[in-house]
Amino acid sequence: NALSQDITCLAADRMLVFASYENVLHALARNKEVVHTYEGHKGKIHLLLPFGDHVISVDTDNVLIVWDIQSEEEYLRLDFDKAVFAVSAILHPSTYLNKILLGSEQGSLQLWNIRSNKLLYSFEGWGLGVTTLQQAPAVDVVAIGLVSGHIIVHNIKFDETLMKFQQDWGPITAISFRTDGHPVMAAGSPVGHIALWDLEEKKIISQMRNAHSTAIAGMSFVPGEPLLITNGADNAIRVWIFDGPGGTGRLLRSRMGHSAPPIKIRYHGQNGEQILSAGQDGTLQSFSTVHERFNKSLGRGSINKKKSKRKGLKNDTMALPPITAFASEIAHQNDWDGIIACHQGYITCTTWNYQKCSMGAHKLMPEEFSNYKPLDIYATAVDITTCGNFAVIGMSTGQVDVYNMQSGLHRGCYGKERAHEGAVRGVAVDGLNQLTITAGKEGLVKFWKFKTKDLVHSTDLSSSPSAILLHRDSGILGVASDDFSISVLDIETRKIVRRFSGHHGQINDMTFSPDGRWLITSSMDCTIKTWDLPSGCLIDCFLVDSAAVSITMSPTGDFLASSHVDELGIYLWSNRSLYSLVSLRPLPADYEPSTVMLPGTRPVQEDEEEAGDEETFDKMVEYDSPEQLGEQLVTLSLLPESRWKNLLNLDIIKKKNKPKEPPKVPKSAPFFIPTVPGLIPRYATPEQENDTQSKVVNLGVLAQKSDFCIRLEEALSTNEYTAPLNLLKDLGPSSIEIELRGLAPEGGGSVEVMLSFLRMIGMMLDKKYNFELAQAYLALFLKLHLKILSSEPKLLEEISRLSTQLEETWIHLQTLFNQSLCVLKYVKSALL
Repeated sequence: NALSQDITCLAADRMLVFASYENVLHALARNKEVVHTYEGHKGKIHLLLPFGDHVISVDTDNVLIVWDIQSEEEYLRLDFDKAVFAVSAILHPSTYLNKILLGSEQGSLQLWNIRSNKLLYSFEGWGLGVTTLQQAPAVDVVAIGLVSGHIIVHNIKFDETLMKFQQDWGPITAISFRTDGHPVMAAGSPVGHIALWDLEEKKIISQMRNAHSTAIAGMSFVPGEPLLITNGADNAIRVWIFDGPGGTGRLLRSRMGHSAPPIKIRYHGQNGEQILSAGQDGTLQSFSTVHERFNKSLGRGSINKKKSKRKGLKNDTMALPPITAFASEIAHQNDWDGIIACHQGYITCTTWNYQKCSMGAHKLMPEEFSNYKPLDIYATAVDITTCGNFAVIGMSTGQVDVYNMQSGLHRGCYGKERAHEGAVRGVAVDGLNQLTITAGKEGLVKFWKFKTKDLVHSTDLSSSPSAILLHRDSGILGVASDDFSISVLDIETRKIVRRFSGHHGQINDMTFSPDGRWLITSSMDCTIKTWDLPSGCLIDCFLVDSAAVSITMSPTGDFLASSHVDELGIYLWSNRSLYSLVSLRPLPADYEPSTVMLPGTRPVQEDEEEAGDEETFDKMVEYDSPEQLGEQLVTLSLLPESRWKNLLNLDIIKKKNKPKEPPKVPKSAPFFIPTVPGLIPRYATPEQENDTQSKVVNLGVLAQKSDFCIRLEEALSTNEYTAPLNLLKDLGPSSIEIELRGLAPEGGGSVEVMLSFLRMIGMMLDKKYNFELAQAYLALFLKLHLKILSSEPKLLEEISRLSTQLEETWIHLQTLFNQSLCVLKYVKSALL
């Protein structure tokens, strides 16, 4: 879990890791959670030393505090006068119980007993500031690094100097001793060189020049092994192995990022596992989203590689400026170069080989500039075709050229002399090599035939474009303008189909989601916005502390990668819509985005709180549909078809399902609990059971009316038909038929009950709900009781009223159906 500010000092013992920022010190357990916090310093902490059950910290105000690790209390506080003794280095000499050795900027050293709080001894020093102290493998011996580049190997027991070395590269930044039997001491310098000294012969063995491109920050030999670990301000950690003749180390393995912030990042390939990144340090690197061991550097651009190697990193006048734009394809990357890049203010475009991890064979530029290279003309935009055969390069003069990637030969240019009046701001080739799209500073987007180089169409934009991005699969072109708006063009119709405005700063980069539904943009106003193209709405927006310079979406849609102003890292943002329900609601016009900290730099407490907020915000609102949306709309019931569709065909179904032979009685009947017949299973009470099994016929039971009949009789007076309808909806098809048969006088019912049933159907048609049930129930009722209906005038009158009602509703429905079918047929067959 990250701390809330940048860590400035780091130390560790066997249990805890101590990290400080500003004047606060934290102890972290299991490299993860903060378990102790030590607050008491006024100044910024710059030295740390774990010391048994205590930890010692020194701040820039020259205050030394010894903390008790468990209780977090101050055990001892020492104030030193800055003018006399400004603490610059701290060391615990091995076997010296409770003692620490302090080095100062004035050059003197002091040995303190921190248990008794006593100054035991003062060393005069050498009149030069101490930069580092390191314990030698021999007891009582300490190596002292000075600002002059001297290393003093000193016996602190007798206060005598054993040997003295000097290097010419400035102050000593770090010292380490080999402990695998070789008497070797390594010293680091501010220019990135490492010197290796033989302690027996008291002379230099070898120099490891340019071990890092910047100052060596720390170095340590692995105990008992010929391995040296170094790190520096060039954002690299390297492991050197000493297994060859001459005592020089060779690079065994390393982890490194950019030493200056990345300018442009793009996913490479279709598996979403590699991100190509071009940095201000001039290098092109590949970062793996799976594991850091798959990272690799493609190196630094160079005009002449052989001369560059001869001159070395520091004196390299052949180095190319940083890459500003590049494009990559994997189609033929095993056969020839698959990456094309253009450099800041430089006319030549370079090719790069991903497989070989090096610069490629070709340097592409117009032939007329082969003898001289003008300073004011440079390449501005590049693209590579899907097949990997061709590269399209746009120039600041408005010229757009096509080159072959395999041979590096020029294959033509667009326009008679040049494609655009102003500088080319973007080039793109569609997925089938049919169209080339170019955007110029003068505000035109031009569509050219890729092979014949003919101009097909030109679209005038309201503002000058700053960049373009094509989603090849869907043929959608995003155009970022200088007025901070984004236009979306369809390359088939060549028309602007969407226009988004909302950014308040220069748009730095754009990326499409793999399906082409989202366009994600980053701007200098520090926002990253997600636009939904089908609906034309802004669906996500968040603020970051430093503006995103470049963004790219994974081809698999799981991550959004971003690089930021003054940030060395590439940050991955997870796509929440892949693993949780996210309601993509349009954001309101007055939406105020909240600042989100960059991934991996969020404190635990805030993280938990925010997670809770997100859950409540993103929870899908469950929509409960009312029984009827509107009184004028015809509404169907939610019952399954099996409950009403076959009511008219029940007799046929019964015939089909009639058993061929009578059921056989089992020899020993199993134990079971008797139930009452019906759709909802109910257990029969003992009284009911006895009634059904009685040999004596009870006429009262036979004459008993059903609940449905009773409810219908009650509804005649109250005119409330909801109760009988609900009863009927709960029954199965055969039970419904039995209930409707029982409405006739011979079935135990009466004409009044039948009239009530018809009024119930009328009420359903009036209110226009349960429409299909009304049809099915009425059809079965007519089939069963047609004779009685024709002989009863009351029922005939009700039936004729129902008939007109039905006809009106059905004609209205049929008109709507016909209209919808016509529109549907037109949409399917018409050529839009």
